[in-house]
Amino acid sequence: MSEAFDCAKCSESLYGRKYIQTDSGPYCVPCYDNTFANTCAECQQLIGHDSRELFYEDRHFHEGCFRCCRCQRSLADEPFTCQDNELLCNDCYCSAFSSQCSACGETVMPGSRKLEYGGQTWHEQCFLCSGCEQPLGSRSFVPDKDAHYCVPCYENKFAPRCARCSKTLTQGGVTYRDQPWHRECLVCTGCQTPLAGQQFTSRDDDPYCVTCFGELFAPKCSSCKCPITGGTGLGGGKYVSFEDRHWHHSCFSCARCSTSLVGQGFVPDGDQVLCQGCSQAAP
Repeated sequence: MSEAFDCAKCSESLYGRKYIQTDSGPYCVPCYDNTFANTCAECQQLIGHDSRELFYEDRHFHEGCFRCCRCQRSLADEPFTCQDNELLCNDCYCSAFSSQCSACGETVMPGSRKLEYGGQTWHEQCFLCSGCEQPLGSRSFVPDKDAHYCVPCYENKFAPRCARCSKTLTQGGVTYRDQPWHRECLVCTGCQTPLAGQQFTSRDDDPYCVTCFGELFAPKCSSCKCPITGGTGLGGGKYVSFEDRHWHHSCFSCARCSTSLVGQGFVPDGDQVLCQGCSQAAP
């Protein structure tokens, strides 16, 4: 009598039948599939021992069920992405979730290096300065309408230029005669002292500090020989003129008695001026 050779589950004889050997004994094919086979996450049917089984994370699939949920393309030998628990081929994922490059119009692939600004997206290599056409990458840039400039190109194209050195003003600066100047470029034509924040005036469009202007151009007092300049600004000082001579108010006095002659009658006496009383008195 032959030894029993039965299925470990249903106990039916396996003589002359296909079976599968396991550590716990032999199984007929139906019992093996019912006991050990995984259920396909797509069709919910058992994945038989003779079927190619594919799995992703904790889910198992028949080869024919492992498909893109949108276009139904087989993903067995294709790259894919899982989005909200759905499997998508790269084409469908890019179409649904990726953006287009604002420069070249091509899809910005998931995982690729990109730049986003103002609701637009660029490939990293497509985000270029509108001036020098070099990639901006992580550098600072300045937007201007639909263009983007690196800082040097923007300054070169749009920043005001100093009236003296013609270089761009990137910050600060002062205005003189309706033109921009670097603070360090606005200096006295005479002594080169910086004039920004100081009182100054001009001669033939050239700026001068108060001291230099007084020395070079202001009339000289005939009494003290000092320039006649205003205490609160050039041209604001009060003085008296007679013929080609000038005096500070404080210096316009009788050469003999020192009486102030401002608003009074006086008599010229050579290089001097006298009050009427002294002019009538004996010398």
